[in-house]
Amino acid sequence: MVVGVFISFKALTQLYLAQWRDAPWAGLANYRIAVDFNAAVGQALLHSFVVTCAFTALAVGLSWLFGTAAAILAQDRFRGRGVLRAVFLTPYALPVYASVITWAFMFQYDNGLINHVLHDELGVTSRPTFWLLGDNSFIALVTVSVWRNWPFAFLVVMAGLQAIPRELYEASAIDGAGVWQQIRRVTMPSLRPINQVLVLVLFLWTFNDFTTPYVLFGNASPQPADVISVHIYQASFLTWNFGEGSAMSVLLLLFLLLVTGAYLIVTSRRRRHA
Repeated sequence: MVVGVFISFKALTQLYLAQWRDAPWAGLANYRIAVDFNAAVGQALLHSFVVTCAFTALAVGLSWLFGTAAAILAQDRFRGRGVLRAVFLTPYALPVYASVITWAFMFQYDNGLINHVLHDELGVTSRPTFWLLGDNSFIALVTVSVWRNWPFAFLVVMAGLQAIPRELYEASAIDGAGVWQQIRRVTMPSLRPINQVLVLVLFLWTFNDFTTPYVLFGNASPQPADVISVHIYQASFLTWNFGEGSAMSVLLLLFLLLVTGAYLIVTSRRRRHA
């Protein structure tokens, strides 16, 4: 981390890789270029930041929603519950590269399973869809990210549900509370400390996710799916401008620290007032 911050103040390009410590001192020039939103580099970084925020909000929200719903449904005892829980955890247990590249094959235009089901079998679309190009690439990225992360939310929420005393549900049932009232007034308040940590972890994982978009799209992500992790990689390793790439990374680190600090302050205040 210290070396990365140091490089952000250097004009480090491919000309100085062999002796990177001797690269010219750039001062704050790399940072000025990164935040100059009237220039091409700054505009591209801002666009990537907005895309990443939208991607993170959708992916984290849906992952938490699916994980929580599945954990609540799988809480009560029924035949085959253990098998169902194991199936739910399968996406989380699979290697990231293998699972994402499988999705990349399924999203193919000609022979992909997604188009085969939606177009050939169900007739939902009038023609095969380019899922890895254009605006649809954002949908594809969110889909794969949610599929990868919701089992983790399911696992964490399921563990949190084990700590809720059954007496609370029995007492609420005696008072006439239905299922939705029990979820609203017993389950969700009891899960609040768990959810506060879970949402923060999912946010950090998703915002920094590099493997999923890189394996799904390769070196050049489509503009609608140009998340900031791949954008910084391109700025560093494709243009060979490691100084600017490091400056972007430091700015990203500062943003994540700021959001995390603000989130922890807000949630701690809510816990004290609860």
